[in-house]
Amino acid sequence: MAEVTQPTLRRGGSLRRIDKAWGLFAAILLGLAILAPSEVWPSILSMLDNLGSTAIFIAIAVLMIAYLRATGAEAIVGKAFQGSQSRMIVLAALVGGLAPFCSCEVIPFVAALLAMGTPLSAVMAFWLASPIMDPAMFVITSGALGVDFAIGKTVAAVGFGLFGGFSVMALSRTALFADPLRATSVTSCGCGSSDPFRGTAVWAFWRDGARMKAFRDTALQNALFLLKWLALAYLAEAVMVRFVPAEWIATTLGGEGLRPIFLGALVGGPAYLNGYAAVPLVQGLVGQGMSQGAAMAFMMAGSVSCIPAAIAVWALVRPRVFAAYVAFGFTGSLIAGLVWAAVSAA
Repeated sequence: MAEVTQPTLRRGGSLRRIDKAWGLFAAILLGLAILAPSEVWPSILSMLDNLGSTAIFIAIAVLMIAYLRATGAEAIVGKAFQGSQSRMIVLAALVGGLAPFCSCEVIPFVAALLAMGTPLSAVMAFWLASPIMDPAMFVITSGALGVDFAIGKTVAAVGFGLFGGFSVMALSRTALFADPLRATSVTSCGCGSSDPFRGTAVWAFWRDGARMKAFRDTALQNALFLLKWLALAYLAEAVMVRFVPAEWIATTLGGEGLRPIFLGALVGGPAYLNGYAAVPLVQGLVGQGMSQGAAMAFMMAGSVSCIPAAIAVWALVRPRVFAAYVAFGFTGSLIAGLVWAAVSAA
């Protein structure tokens, strides 16, 4: 078909291909240029300064992700789903916080587990813990919010998994969790093994040309991934610090008690763009007066309800089970926020 007959479709296709992170980045700069042109350059300098200060953590995270992918380390995760149901829940929660999976790669992995008859309780434990923390996220969080916060978030991730897993186990005979699966098939997103439940980890990956290629490709892809999201987050942080009054944040999300923690959990899901991007945003909010408990609740709720993680669950289970997943996430976020507030104040 002649090009002249389809200009609208072509433009629409081009717009759909624009990366949303870079699109938001450009939109923020354009908005600044129109509304506050004098703030464009200071905001860019602030973004670059923050990227420079966290460069070492970004590099460590990139190399760690590439190493896990090249070695096929995700294959050992399947060993957690063996034995008694209680043992599976505990191991699934522990492994979930360290699993080298992206959110969409969880879909074929969990589909394989459920097809093999793995109890939903163990799967729920893994589902809840997995999007909250991984080795690369730990490094990024440590660099921006401190090692203590990163450790607290990791412990909370495991606690999330245990809470959800044993809750499902206790309610497994009720109508809520009866026949939980959708009658649909799923496929891998292409970012990892199509069946990560199978295979063997090869730690000396550099001896294999294909694994070396996987290491290089993964390192490049994740370097670009982290760069775009952290650049967007640090730019948003710079704008927020300049235009959002610290008194407003301190009044709304600061202080003690349940209210700021509840609000942190409530807005965490809708406001969460990406796990890595959320770290500098929360760093900026804490600097403006956000309480430690609200910060923890915000990050925990956002991790569970962010679009990639939520889609991974929605794609496989019926709406009532998905609703239970969201309820576990919100309730667990409140508990994590309250506990962290008490620990950080001690």
